[in-house]
Amino acid sequence: MEPDHRAQPERVHVLRGVRAAVLPGPHDPEGSRLPSRWWLRIPILVLLGGLAIGFTGGSIAIQLNVFHQHLPELAAIVLATAQSAPVLLAAYRPMTAWRVSAAGFVAGAILMAGTDFSPWPVTSMLAFTVVLFFVGTSSERETAVGAGAATLVGPLGVATVVGMASWFALILAAVAATALVFGNAVGERRAVEAQLRVQEELRDRDLARQAILEERARIARELHDVVAHHMSVIALQAEAAPFKIPELPPAAVETFGLVRDAARDALTETRRVVGLLRSEDEGVERAPQPGLDRLDDLAAGARRSGLDVDVVVTGVPRPLDAGVDLSAFRIVQESLSNAIRYAPGTTVRIEVAYNADALAVTITDDGARTPVPTASGGGNRGLVGMHERATMLGGTLTAGPHGEGWTVQARLPYPAPA
Repeated sequence: MEPDHRAQPERVHVLRGVRAAVLPGPHDPEGSRLPSRWWLRIPILVLLGGLAIGFTGGSIAIQLNVFHQHLPELAAIVLATAQSAPVLLAAYRPMTAWRVSAAGFVAGAILMAGTDFSPWPVTSMLAFTVVLFFVGTSSERETAVGAGAATLVGPLGVATVVGMASWFALILAAVAATALVFGNAVGERRAVEAQLRVQEELRDRDLARQAILEERARIARELHDVVAHHMSVIALQAEAAPFKIPELPPAAVETFGLVRDAARDALTETRRVVGLLRSEDEGVERAPQPGLDRLDDLAAGARRSGLDVDVVVTGVPRPLDAGVDLSAFRIVQESLSNAIRYAPGTTVRIEVAYNADALAVTITDDGARTPVPTASGGGNRGLVGMHERATMLGGTLTAGPHGEGWTVQARLPYPAPA
């Protein structure tokens, strides 16, 4: 089966969108990175709100009680708030929180020049560490490195110039680098996990698309024999008509000849097109296509495989269109195969109902089914094929749990009379 190259642009677009959803991108550098689930979002917001209140209150208290001789009371409150309150924005607007907090730290270093040990309260430094962590978590690596360099040159550089001990500046630089590196590692892990989830989703989508294409090709190959039979009959009857009906007018003979030639051309083209759908090992497949007349043989084979099969036919049997007959047989065949694979030894009831306007086929088993591994990628291919067959005929098919077992119900309408 040829790969569907049309799916590749969609795959690239979705994979690019994963990182944009997890990390900031050029289109949305300040978007929210909070979890979408409310039961995760609310606790994080509550935690950040509590940290913001605690850090801001502690910074204001230290500014008023320890650094009161350097700043007026209002200025100390504003400065402490600018340094610590941005924690509340850290998860929602990490770069904005970093800019406001860094500006507060630079202003504090300048206004508090000449202090004995540090120009900033310890609670402000803790708040800034939390902000740096979220910057690393929510930003590209280049952005995190830029924020670290700006922190080193800005707040730490200015503080060192105005009197902070260089050894203490090195310690703060190491703490800031650790927060950024650890946050970036967490963010990269989130991005990789999100990419893996999307790739798995795309893989499942590709497998489903492949199953549909393969089933359509199989349906076309099977219906080829039906179409070929009818076209052969048309060609033979048109060729034999002048011999079976004596004294036909020349116009009628010519018309029968045109019908014969058209039927032969259609048969040739049908074989050529369907030949493209046949794999190498199917090239010589010419077996007659089965129908419901072989339902008893199908049930007998399932019984030999360990199933307890009961076949019930209701209504008055009637000649079926070849497509309906073949599709009904394949739906029963696939349902029995699934029962053998996922519910071995179970009891299966096959009910075929000849209703007034449609053929109804119901297959029910009463056994607990073995879970289909999602990683296998093939657990739903049979269901996809059955849906394709029913849809092709304008019918419907439903499949799902029924008690402890599984039920497949198909409705295949009869073709409208010509």
